[in-house]
Amino acid sequence: MYTITLIPGDGIGPDITAATKTVLAATGVPIRWEEKLAGETALKEYGTLLPEDTLASIRKNRVALKGPLTTPVGTGFRSVNVALRKEFDLYVNLRPARTYAGVKTRYDRVDLVVVRENTEDLYAGIEHMVGEDAAESIKIITRRGAERIVRFAFEYAVREGRKKVTAVHKANIMKCTDGLFLAVARQVAGDYPQIEFEDRIVDNMCMQLVQKPELYDVLVMPNLYGDIISDLCAGLVGGLGMAPGANIGTDIAIFEPVHGSAPKYAGQNRVNPAAMIFSAVMMLKHLGEKEAADRVERALAEVIREGRVVTYDLGGTASTSAMAGAVVDKMRG
Repeated sequence: MYTITLIPGDGIGPDITAATKTVLAATGVPIRWEEKLAGETALKEYGTLLPEDTLASIRKNRVALKGPLTTPVGTGFRSVNVALRKEFDLYVNLRPARTYAGVKTRYDRVDLVVVRENTEDLYAGIEHMVGEDAAESIKIITRRGAERIVRFAFEYAVREGRKKVTAVHKANIMKCTDGLFLAVARQVAGDYPQIEFEDRIVDNMCMQLVQKPELYDVLVMPNLYGDIISDLCAGLVGGLGMAPGANIGTDIAIFEPVHGSAPKYAGQNRVNPAAMIFSAVMMLKHLGEKEAADRVERALAEVIREGRVVTYDLGGTASTSAMAGAVVDKMRG
């Protein structure tokens, strides 16, 4: 029996969370959900965006499935998600991007994985005003941070049967920071001779992904580039509604869809649950339940391909719960 922290989230979060729970129940994998609050719902009930009770649950269970959260303006938090990453040192942001038949997109052979460093770079939050007319932000890249994110990318490639890792950087200009990242990437690559390694300058990488994304496989990069390129990759495969994600540390992992909480659709049971379900697929793989993960992914892909019981953004009229029900029907054959 797996005990997993479940954070339904804000806005559309409870709708897509309920749909995902329905699908996971049909796998037969024994899961006991420990439901906790974060974000706006937690602020209303507990007066804080991240209650200690929620953090304690994640710390104890080591695995969490989370819906999208809203960080209200003026709370003092830059982002609840950033706070969670810092609290648990979730140094990996893992973002797969894959085309599925039935999703309207310009591409049909995209199968990418963005491995984004999650704790350093300009997102370390070290910035300040210099007088009244200038602002300064400090970009931090450490050997330890670069080494562990690049090694994760190679270990992921080996485990998932991937062929190539591409390090993305701007070392031609930022010779110290990105230069260090690239030097470490090249050094780590030497430990994995079975995996092809290359590097790309970030601006060229963006062009290459638009022109010929089928040439790339696993992409590893510092925080800021990863934030931008992961959304670019999501755009290649149909948008954030198809974009799952995970934030992974040494001992703790939190799985979540990439999209926002879309409060205007809250409680309407009409949004696409695919990103949340695909995030749960990633969670099942993390738990070692690969057979169950594959069954869910195949069933969801087939529902999307058929296009009969899908939500409005996929060209259908089905509700969130109806689409989840169709996935369950496919799983049961």
